[in-house]
Amino acid sequence: MNWTLEVVVVPVTDLDRAKAFYADKCGFVVDHDTTINDDVRIIQLTPPGSGCSIVIGKGAVPPMAPGSLKGLQLVVADLHKARAELLERGVEVSEIQVVGKNPHPVPDPLDNVGFVFFADPDGNTWGVQQISSRR
Repeated sequence: MNWTLEVVVVPVTDLDRAKAFYADKCGFVVDHDTTINDDVRIIQLTPPGSGCSIVIGKGAVPPMAPGSLKGLQLVVADLHKARAELLERGVEVSEIQVVGKNPHPVPDPLDNVGFVFFADPDGNTWGVQQISSRR
C-alpha cells in the first residue's frame, strides 16, 4: 500500500500576504481559495510538479503559532536555476550551501548535498535541495 503525503498546513498571520508570497514569489499554483464564512477560509497551493500541497487558512485548520513550521523541504533538479528563479521573484534566499559529503558518485557535485534556504513573511522556513537523479 502506498502512503502519500498530500497536504501540509503552514501557519501564517495574514492569508492574503501569505497567498501572494507563495503564489507570486515562490510560483506555487493556487489550487483553491475558499471562503466558507467570515470565520473560515482555506487556501491550497501546490509547488510546480509536487504531489503535496500546502494549506493556509483560518477557522478550519489546526491552530499553530505563525512562523512555527521549520524545515519544510522542496527538491529540484537544478539548484542554480531554482535559486535564480526565487531571486528574480523577490524571495530572499541564501547562497548555495553544501551540507555534508555526497554519499554516492553523481555527475553533479551538488546532488544530494546542495541546498538553499528561505523563509516566508511569518518566519516559516524552507530548504531547497538538489536531486537531479535518484538511485
